[in-house]
Amino acid sequence: MRNLRLLRAAGRRPAAIPPAAPQRFCLGAEPGVVLVGSPNGLVDYWPLHVQVTREVSLTAEGFMPEDESGSVVGIEDIPEQECVCVATAAGDILLCNLSTKQVECVGSVDSGLSVMSWSPDQELVLLATGQQTLIMMTRDFEPIAEKQIHQNEFGEGKFVALGWGKKETQFHGSEGKQAAHRKQTEVSPTSTWDDSRPRVTWRGDGQFVAVSAVCPETGARKVRVWNRELVLQSTSEPISGLEQALAWKPSGNLIASTQEKPNRHDVVFLEKNGLLHGEFTLPFQKGQVKVSAGSGLLSLDCSGEEDEISIQILRGIQLWTTGNYHWYLKQSLHFGNMEKNKLVSLLWDPVVPYRLHVLCQGWQYLYYDWHWTTDHGMGQNSQHVANVAVIDGDKVLVTAFQHAVVPPPMCTYELQLKQAVNQVTFHTDPKHSGDMAVLDADNKITVYRYGESMTVKDPAIRLGAVGGNGFKANVETPHLDKTYRVDLGSSADEMMHPLGLRCLTWLPDDSFLVVSQDQHASQSVLHHLTAAPHVTGAEEEHLNLRLSVPVDGEVISLCCSPVTKTVALQLADGRILKYLWAFSTYSVPFSSAKGRFPFVLCTAINIVIFLQVASNITSFATYNEFLLVTTNSHTCQCFCLKDLTVKALQAGLSSAAVPNSETLRKVERGSRIVTVVPQDTKVVLQMPRGNLETVHHRALVLAQIRKWLDRLMFREAFQCMRKLRINLNLLYDHNPKVFLENVETFIKQIDSVNHINLFFTELKEEDFTKSMYPTPNGSSNAQPRQHLNQKKVNLVCDMMRVAMERIDPEKYCLSILTAHVKKNPPELEIALQKVHDLRGVPSNPSSVSAEEALKYLLFLVDVNELYDYSLGTYDFDLVIMVAEKSQKDPKEYLPFLNTLQKMETNYQRYTIDKHLKRYAKALGHLSKCGPEHFSEFLNLVKDQNLYCEALKLYASSTQEYKDISDAYGEYLIQKQLYEQAALIFARAGIFAKALDAFLSSGSWQQALCMASRLEGGGEQTKTGLAAGALSFQDYEEAVLLLLEGALWEEALRLIHKYDRLDILETNFKPAVLEAQKSQLMFLDSQKTAFLRHKSRLQVVRELKEKASESLHDYEMPNCPELDLFSETSSVVTASDMNSKYSHSNSRISALYLGGQFAHVWHALPSSCTYVHILLKQLVLFGFDEQAVGLQQVLEEVLQLMETSIPEIWTPDVQQSSLNPVLGPNSTANSIMAAYQQKRMLAPVVQDPELLIPPKLNKNLQWKLHLLQ
Repeated sequence: MRNLRLLRAAGRRPAAIPPAAPQRFCLGAEPGVVLVGSPNGLVDYWPLHVQVTREVSLTAEGFMPEDESGSVVGIEDIPEQECVCVATAAGDILLCNLSTKQVECVGSVDSGLSVMSWSPDQELVLLATGQQTLIMMTRDFEPIAEKQIHQNEFGEGKFVALGWGKKETQFHGSEGKQAAHRKQTEVSPTSTWDDSRPRVTWRGDGQFVAVSAVCPETGARKVRVWNRELVLQSTSEPISGLEQALAWKPSGNLIASTQEKPNRHDVVFLEKNGLLHGEFTLPFQKGQVKVSAGSGLLSLDCSGEEDEISIQILRGIQLWTTGNYHWYLKQSLHFGNMEKNKLVSLLWDPVVPYRLHVLCQGWQYLYYDWHWTTDHGMGQNSQHVANVAVIDGDKVLVTAFQHAVVPPPMCTYELQLKQAVNQVTFHTDPKHSGDMAVLDADNKITVYRYGESMTVKDPAIRLGAVGGNGFKANVETPHLDKTYRVDLGSSADEMMHPLGLRCLTWLPDDSFLVVSQDQHASQSVLHHLTAAPHVTGAEEEHLNLRLSVPVDGEVISLCCSPVTKTVALQLADGRILKYLWAFSTYSVPFSSAKGRFPFVLCTAINIVIFLQVASNITSFATYNEFLLVTTNSHTCQCFCLKDLTVKALQAGLSSAAVPNSETLRKVERGSRIVTVVPQDTKVVLQMPRGNLETVHHRALVLAQIRKWLDRLMFREAFQCMRKLRINLNLLYDHNPKVFLENVETFIKQIDSVNHINLFFTELKEEDFTKSMYPTPNGSSNAQPRQHLNQKKVNLVCDMMRVAMERIDPEKYCLSILTAHVKKNPPELEIALQKVHDLRGVPSNPSSVSAEEALKYLLFLVDVNELYDYSLGTYDFDLVIMVAEKSQKDPKEYLPFLNTLQKMETNYQRYTIDKHLKRYAKALGHLSKCGPEHFSEFLNLVKDQNLYCEALKLYASSTQEYKDISDAYGEYLIQKQLYEQAALIFARAGIFAKALDAFLSSGSWQQALCMASRLEGGGEQTKTGLAAGALSFQDYEEAVLLLLEGALWEEALRLIHKYDRLDILETNFKPAVLEAQKSQLMFLDSQKTAFLRHKSRLQVVRELKEKASESLHDYEMPNCPELDLFSETSSVVTASDMNSKYSHSNSRISALYLGGQFAHVWHALPSSCTYVHILLKQLVLFGFDEQAVGLQQVLEEVLQLMETSIPEIWTPDVQQSSLNPVLGPNSTANSIMAAYQQKRMLAPVVQDPELLIPPKLNKNLQWKLHLLQ
C-alpha cells in the first residue's frame, strides 16, 4: 500500500564534455565520485562540482585504439589498492592510479574479454573471454580455475529421480492431463538485437555467480550458476526467448531476467536450481517490442533494500516493486528521443538506501533518492478521509478503508490514466480530503473530485473488489475534473531531466506547490502554480507560475497546515522553513511554539521534532492528538500529544512500556501502519508479504469511548465496548457522577434488555480507571459524595432499577430481576416475590410471564440455591413454583413441606431457618415460641456460639437473659478471656462468678466492686484487697475527679466501696457515654487530617514532578524543598529555590513528608489503650451498640493508616536520604548539579526518622472478642 516518492534528484553535466561517449561507469569509494570509462580512457567525474577532476588516457599507453573503436567491458574501484581496475574488449586488465595517472597491465587475454565482474566483497573477479571461457581469479589476479561457459552437464545440483512412476502418471496441476502428452517445443533463438555477450551477476553474499550466455547449439540463452571455486551448480531449463538482462536479487532467493514472448515482454524469475519461479508482464503496447528495437530491454538491476527491480530500456527506466504476489510499476522515467539522452547504464547505490545513479550518452549524470510513503487523505470530517492510493503503472488503485478493508492487489476502485503515474497527492482542505491530484510521467496533473453526480459513467474509473456479481456498491467514486499541463519554461534542446518536479502539494485554495532542482546541486526551487483561465474547446488546461522561490538547500518534503495557511519545508540538512501560501511569502525557519511542537515526519526511519528522538521506527501515523508508531521490536505504540514533552516521547520510544499498558501493542514482525480510519478505532497494518490486518489499538479505543461518554453517547460507547471486549465497568467508572445523573438516558439509549443485563453481569466493585484502564493524565473520578458509603455494584443496581421501574417496569422486568440478583448480598427474596406477583398480572404480549421470569432467574442462580431462598420467604406457593421448575423429585420436598405446614407459625419459621442454616433468624423465631422451648433455644445458642445475638432478644431483667449471660461467661472463660467474661457476669448480676473472673484477670479494682455487691460473703476477699486501695475523705469529689480523668475502674471501686450506686446513674454512665462521643469525634478528626495530608502529598509530588521537568537544566537531586511547593506555585525558578533555603530547618522538618503524619502515629498506642478501657465500661453497663461503633471506627482508622504506608513512604523517598552523590545511578549532570548545590546553598539537616515508615504494633490487644 506504499508508493515510491522522489525525495530529491540532481542532474549534472561536466563543463568540458569529453569527446568520446561514455560506455560504463561505477561509483568511487569517496562519496559523490563517479568513475566513467570511455573509448579514450578513464575519467574521475565529480558531478556535484560539475567538473572532471582527473583523467587517465588509455590511448596514449596503447591499450585502446585512437579511432575510438575500443570498448571498456568492466570497471571497478578498488579502494584498498588506491586504483581502478579496467578491462578492455581487447583483453587487457589494467590498474589505473588516478593520483599518479599510472597504468599497469596485470594481465591480458589474447581472445579478448567480454565481461569483468567483481564479487561483492571484492575478493574474487570473474572474466568471460572471447573463447567462451570463464576465468576465476583472486583480487591479486591469481587464477583459481578456468572453465568453458557451455557445459553439457547440469551441475552438482542435478535432480535425483526417485522412481515414482512415469511422467504420464504424475500430477500436473492446473495444466491438466494433456500436459503429460504435450511434446516439448523447440527453443527459439535470441532476438536479432541481442549482442550475444555473456552477462554475469553475483549473489548478495558473493557465494554464487550466475552467467547468462547464448548456447551455440540452440541459439538461445541459458543461465548457469557457479560457486566461488567455479564449480557448476545448476543449469536453467530451456526457456524460449530468454534475453540478456540478468540480475540476482540480493536476498539470494531468485534470479531475475527477461523473456520475449509473442506480442509481450515478461520479467521472469529463476531459482538457483534453474527452474522458473514466477513472472510478470511489462506494460508495452501490442507490437511495440517487435516494431522498434529501441524498446528492447537493455538491463535489469535489483535494489538491496526491498523487493524492487529497476528495468532499463533504451529511452527510459521503470521501477517495479512487489507486494502480496503482485508486481507494481511505481515509477517511470522517460528520457526522450535525443541521442544524447540515451541511457548508458544505471546502478543502485550500495551505501545510500534507495539511491539510483544514471548516466546518459551526453555525459549527463543523474541520481535519484527515493523513499516509501503512504498516500492517504488527511482530513477528519469528510467521508473520504480513509482513502489510500497505490500507484500501479498508468493506474491508481484507491482503497476506501472507511467502507471496507480490501487487501491488495485488489482495491475499491481504480483510476485509469493515459501515462504512467509518478505521484499522487490528496487535497489538504479537510472538507475535500478525498479529492486527488495525479502527476504523470509527462508532467501533467490530473484532478479527480468527489461530490458531483455524473450522468455518463466514466470508463476510466472502474470499481474493483466491491462491485460486480450482482452486488450493489455503496461507495462513491470520484469524477475526472480537469487535466493541467505544467510548463515551467524549459527549452526543447535542453538535456532531458525526468521527474524534474517532486513534492506535489494541493493547497486548499486549489493551487499547487511543486519543487524542482536548481542548477546548483544544493539548491531547490519552490514553484507556486495556479490554474490559467479556461480556454473553450481545449482538452487540457495550463497552470500559470505565480511565484518561484529559490531555497538554499534541498527540499525533501512539504507539509501543509490549512489552519495557519502555512507550508513547512523540510530540508535535507534538518532545517524547517515555512511558506505562507495565502500571501505568497517565504519566511524564516520555524521556531517551536511554547508548550507545543510541530511534527516533521522524516522520510527515513526517524521521527524529528527539531531533533531526532528515535531511530527504531519502521512506520508512523498521526490521528487527532495521537501519534502511532511501529518499532523494530515489533510493537505498535500510541502516544497522546496533548501534554507530551520531548523528553517523555524519547523515554517512551527508547524503553519498553509496561506490557499491559494501553499505549503498547504487540504486532506481527515487520508490520507497518497504512492508515488510521478517522471517527473510528481501526488501525490498518500491512504485513511484510503485503496482506492487510486491521487492529483496534487500545489507546484509540479508550480515547474514543471516553469522548462518547463525555458527550453522553452511551449507545455508541456500549456497542464499541461490547464488540472490542472492553470491560463495561468503564461506563460507570469513567465519571460516576455523570452516569448516575443520566441513568435514564443510558437505559433509553441502550434500549435492549439483553444489553442491560450484560452490563449488570459485568459489574464489579473494582475501579477500572485505576487498574485496567488508567486515564492518560492519571486523574480518576471518585464516587459522588452522597453515595460514598454505598458499594458501587449495589448503588448502580439500585439507581438503574429505580429508573427502569419508572420508565417501563413490564419491558425491563428481566433487567429488574438481574439488578436484584447482582447486588451483594443478592436480594433473591425480593426477586422471587416479584416473580410470584407476576402470576396475578393479566397476560400481555409485550410483558414477561411469571414462568419466563422464573426460567430466567434459574439461569442466573443455581436452582438449589433459589429453592432455599424461596423456602426462606415462608411462602409455600412460591416454593412449589420454584420446585416445579427444578429437577427435584416431588417425593423429596412434598413431605417436608407438608410437615412444615402443620407447625405453629413461629416454630415453622424456626424450623425453616434452621434447615437453611440461618441460625440467627432461627433464634428470633424460636424466642417467640414461649418458655417451653427455651432449653432448645439455649442449646442452639451454645452449639452455634450465638451469645451476642441471643442477648439482644431478651430484656436484661429476665431470667432468660441471666441464663444466656451465664452460658456466655462460661464460654469466654474457656477461651481464657477472664476479664470479658467477668463483664458479662457483672452485667447480668452474677457477682460471684464475676468476682472469680476479675480475680483471674488481675483486675483488683473491679474485684473489690464485685465483692462489695455480694451480701455477707467475700469479707475475707475485701480485707485482702484493701491494702491496695486509696482512701479519700470526700469520696464524692474523688469519684467526680476520677471520672473527669477517665479513671473508670478506680471510680467504680469507690462507688461500690461506699455503696453509692446512685452515682452510677447520675454521673458514671453519662460520663462513659460522653467519653465515647468525644473519642469518636477525636478519631474522625484524626482521619480527616490524615486524608487531607495524604491528598496534599499527592498534589505536591505532582507539582514536584512537573517542576523538575521544567527545570531539567537546573537539576538539584535529593532536594527536600521540592515537597514544599504550594498549590499556587507550579513554576519554580532557581532564585525561588535559593530563597526557600533560607527557612529554618525546624520548619522544614515540621512540614516535610514524615512530619505531617508523625503525630498521628505517636497517638496510636495511647488511643488503643484508652479505647480498650472505655469499651469494657460500655459493655459492663449494656451499651453494646456504642461499644461496637467505637471499636469499628478505630479499626477503620488503623486499617487506613496501614494501607497508606506504601503510598506515603514510597521506595524512592526511603532511598533519597541514602543515595550518595556518586554511584551507579548518577550521571554527569547530576554530579555537577550536586556539587554546585553544595557550594551555593547551605546544607539542610533532615531528620532521617522522617524518611523511614513507622511500624504499627500489631501485638497490641485492644479489641473485645464479644463485640466482633
